[in-house]
Amino acid sequence: MDQSLPAKGLQLRSRVKPNEELELSLVEVDIAPPAADQVVVRIEGTPINPSDLGLLLGPADVGTARVSGSAERPIVTLALPPTAMRHLAGRIDKSLPVGNEGAGVVVAAGDSPEAQALLGKTVAIVGGAMYAQYRTIQAAACLVVPRGATAVEGASCFVNPLTSLGMVETMRREGHTALVLTAAASNLGQMLNKVCLEDGVGLVNIVRSPEQVAILRGIGAVQICNSTAPTFMVDLVEALVATGATLAFDAVGGGKLASQILTAMEVAANRAATSYSGYGSNVHKQVYLYGALDPRPTELTRSFGMTWGVGGWLLSSFLAKIGPERAQELRIRVASSLKSTFASHYAGEISLFEVLDPSVIAAYRGVATGTKYVINPSKAR
Repeated sequence: MDQSLPAKGLQLRSRVKPNEELELSLVEVDIAPPAADQVVVRIEGTPINPSDLGLLLGPADVGTARVSGSAERPIVTLALPPTAMRHLAGRIDKSLPVGNEGAGVVVAAGDSPEAQALLGKTVAIVGGAMYAQYRTIQAAACLVVPRGATAVEGASCFVNPLTSLGMVETMRREGHTALVLTAAASNLGQMLNKVCLEDGVGLVNIVRSPEQVAILRGIGAVQICNSTAPTFMVDLVEALVATGATLAFDAVGGGKLASQILTAMEVAANRAATSYSGYGSNVHKQVYLYGALDPRPTELTRSFGMTWGVGGWLLSSFLAKIGPERAQELRIRVASSLKSTFASHYAGEISLFEVLDPSVIAAYRGVATGTKYVINPSKAR
């Protein structure tokens, strides 16, 4: 083990207070020395994914952010809506570490050959508590990034790349032949488009602006529907007819979009029907909600027959279902195309201290296309 490893490091924490406030702070934590099969990674890149924002900020009102504490240990407090407190009851007064994935350099290693082989290498890791200067983790959980790739380039090796591959894998396992994706101009959406083009899979992209249409056209996407256009439903039906897509992954979650997709799928299915049934087509139509960009309830208008489903899709559950061997195969594909198919793009690189800057909070909380940030905990203020 590297004897120069510091005893402590900074870690970002999020805490729900009983008085309807959320508190963000930097705390000094012990750096756990590695066991025989573990390594210590100095984190140099960890993204702010939408899935991270749920724990980091939740439903807090970023416009109410106020800073206290000291320059070395700033504390940011934000107001929470009273209606959210019952949902957050399990979090009250618990100081929770944040950050699903990240990458950095292995600076200490246990005695096992597997751990020692990683010493000095840049690796990507997943497992929570990544918004920190150091992370102790199992050597088997590390993915060595390709030669020449930086930690920032490897920071998003897991969540978005494996989600895009998991969507295609789910499609195949459930007997569908093409996909629909909402919020499709995101980093994840661009990855999924590249995967589908490589694998010859039909993909219908749903976006919400002409600018997002242009982004996807630029990477070769074929079927793109703008949900704000007056012809949206007509365009969506035609795209579904062209691709035969009967499976959708919806990042929006709230409102009517899932219902609109199911309705358009039913209309597309009936194009090929040879007889009428009061129960609708016998083509199974499935929408998985994997995000909550719209926090409103999901509204379903039952205009799509009786052969349909709406459910949730979570990456961790999917990986558990396919097993470690197949999951490792997907991880290897990600590593081999880290700078092409699975490249991530960031609006900026910020320090742990900047994460607590109210103006920066407003920027990364927006979750709009092109506003994804990466944290470099090793970066100075």
